[in-house]
Amino acid sequence: MENKKIRVALTHGDTNGIGYELIFKAFAEPEMFEFCTPVIYGSPKIAAYHCKALDIQGNFSIINTIGEAADNRLNLLTCFDEEVKVDLGTPTAESGAAALKALDKAMTDYRDDAYDVLVNCPVDNSNIHIEGYTFGGISKYIETCLGEGNKAATLYLSDNMRMMVVAEEASLKDVSSLLTKELIEEKATILFNTIRRDFNISNPRVAILALNPTEQGNEEKEIIAPAISNLAEKGVQAFGPYTAETFFENRYYDEFDGILAMHYDQGVPLLKTLATESVVKFNANLPIISTEPDCHVRFNTTGKCLVDANSLRHAIYTAIDIYRNRMNFDEPLQNPLPKLYHEKHDDGEKVRFTIPKKKHE
Repeated sequence: MENKKIRVALTHGDTNGIGYELIFKAFAEPEMFEFCTPVIYGSPKIAAYHCKALDIQGNFSIINTIGEAADNRLNLLTCFDEEVKVDLGTPTAESGAAALKALDKAMTDYRDDAYDVLVNCPVDNSNIHIEGYTFGGISKYIETCLGEGNKAATLYLSDNMRMMVVAEEASLKDVSSLLTKELIEEKATILFNTIRRDFNISNPRVAILALNPTEQGNEEKEIIAPAISNLAEKGVQAFGPYTAETFFENRYYDEFDGILAMHYDQGVPLLKTLATESVVKFNANLPIISTEPDCHVRFNTTGKCLVDANSLRHAIYTAIDIYRNRMNFDEPLQNPLPKLYHEKHDDGEKVRFTIPKKKHE
């Protein structure tokens, strides 16, 4: 399995944005073809327009079905033939519709097991319109199409942290009213199981942040701390609650495999600030392995050849690593051996993380 080239589907994103620049720059490095076979879900005409506007070499081969994809080259699958006006740097209804067509074709091909992992270039949620459905982002759209009843949860990945958010899309004023023991337990369990299966850590340690600047607020006493106790009873190694100030100032994140923040602004900006490499978003808890570079559409830089392709490369590397880890995790479970002994639960780790860590000098 280690020698298999992973087939990576790449949706082109908003066609007036940076998607094609990311893809062409990422695969300008020949080493990228050594471990994956890329297939762009997009339009040859739009791709050619971007190449000319950016004055870069695309060097892609046009295919009509994913079965025609070949190793050691950049394959471009034609998702639509109609003309689409390209207006670089300006979100339009046409550019949003083109992004959606690529996504829809990728959803269809995944159902046919046509590729291994999906990596999506940035879209603008506001200009993607679907009758009877509010487009709330790629993660939610994939959940609707392929979730099989599972709820998607965005996992933010840097070189030194993995983080989920409880009230993922809530306004700050609504966070307190949305927090429940059940929601915290649900998100923490998803984080715990995702790290086990997709990141090859057998018994991950999950840090749970407090909502308030003190660990003794009402939410901590009545919701968060009881949720942590319930998680422990279910075998989830959860610790806290830690105030954000204490947690990040003392670098407690070095001691944990995953972090659960209560709301976006509490944790994700700090993760990005402390990252030394590009941040990747993984659409966790879904059957499909799907990642995105955390770089937004960046209409203000589109067409100026200023984009750093490392963000897309990291999204591809992450998807491939997760694919291999998931295969390794799932394979023994398909033919499990009978359990021959009773595994004694070790509370040593739980005790260790109840002891406050000394501040760095």
